[in-house]
Amino acid sequence: MALPEIVSRDEWLAARRALLEEEKEARRRLDRINADRRRLPMVRIDKRYRFQGASGEVTLGELFEGRPQLIVQHVMFDPGWDDACPSCSASIDEIAPALLRHLAARRTTFALVSRAPYAKIADYRERRGWQLPWYSSYGDDFNFDFDVSFDESVKPPVYNYRSLPVVSSPELPGFSCFLADGDDVYHTYSTYARGTDFGGAYALLDLTALGRQEQWEEPKGRVPDAHEAVPDFT
Repeated sequence: MALPEIVSRDEWLAARRALLEEEKEARRRLDRINADRRRLPMVRIDKRYRFQGASGEVTLGELFEGRPQLIVQHVMFDPGWDDACPSCSASIDEIAPALLRHLAARRTTFALVSRAPYAKIADYRERRGWQLPWYSSYGDDFNFDFDVSFDESVKPPVYNYRSLPVVSSPELPGFSCFLADGDDVYHTYSTYARGTDFGGAYALLDLTALGRQEQWEEPKGRVPDAHEAVPDFT
């Protein structure tokens, strides 16, 4: 077993301070990337997507639950499977009710969407003991349009903004963010592959057009009542 090198306290402090400078620069760089993400243009969604949920059929706009932002986790669950992807399931296991409350406190709704029929989703969700909102896009173009489901008879496969020469799975993971303005819904961002490796409310909010909705963020003026940089989510 290869363990870290053993050094004196002074040597450790010197190494830690050097790493701290790199960490600070990485954080500053990430802040700049997050600001650039918020500056991305957006695309109006004109297609009438339909989903099945616990209360029946709903539209994409109804997934927002009255809030201006929506984050969708594209969960790998092919219609022919009995269970969702184990890796997606592991990430869902870590989504606590408090995280959903924290997102809601920043006017953001979080929902899961999969292509499996809703009966399979409901069965699997019950077996896992989850309470998150989870919708089926079975029979709809949603998963194909957002490049997380693949069928060459539907469209040439594209994933993470690149053509897929070989399709290793009919489903792959991703997150997509949407913004509502009145009755209009806009697509602001999607991330795939290693871009889905994150957790926590701040990490999710960083993907969105409104961001953390805190006073320090750029660009300014996105929200009328920006919060202080205090992650209490009150």
